[in-house]
Amino acid sequence: MSISVGDTLPDVTLKTNGDNGPEDLGTGDFFKGRKVVLFAVPGAFTPGCSNTHMPGFVVSADTILEKADRIACMAVNDAFVMDAWQKDQNAEHITMLADGNAEFTKALGMVLDASGFGMGTRSKRFAMIVNDGIVEYLGVDDKGVDKSSAETVIAHLA
Repeated sequence: MSISVGDTLPDVTLKTNGDNGPEDLGTGDFFKGRKVVLFAVPGAFTPGCSNTHMPGFVVSADTILEKADRIACMAVNDAFVMDAWQKDQNAEHITMLADGNAEFTKALGMVLDASGFGMGTRSKRFAMIVNDGIVEYLGVDDKGVDKSSAETVIAHLA
């Protein structure tokens, strides 16, 4: 079952890159007491994610951060890949969340089976607005980047 609007995010430990390399980051702590725009991509450095999805959030970061406390990007990649992609995309205002074992992705019910493309288990493309751990908006894209785009998220930010 997939997470829905009104649900509380599961508490899972992800990785993010800190000053000394990969660090644990608990989703319970990260989302507690703040409004976070979270978007997830099937894979860092993939064409749709790098050319369409991430750039919208990079360009719109200032607008989003007027109404949200943080922007986070999650993918089923390791923290080193997410760090390299953050630098490649000039996404310094975005917290990169590595879900290397797809534990958060599975807990959310957002698994994408990309084994047919040689990519294994990945995350579906989605975006959500999370306020103090509670999902306020959820947009999942089976194709394209309509429901999970920065523009759509901005339209749903209160």
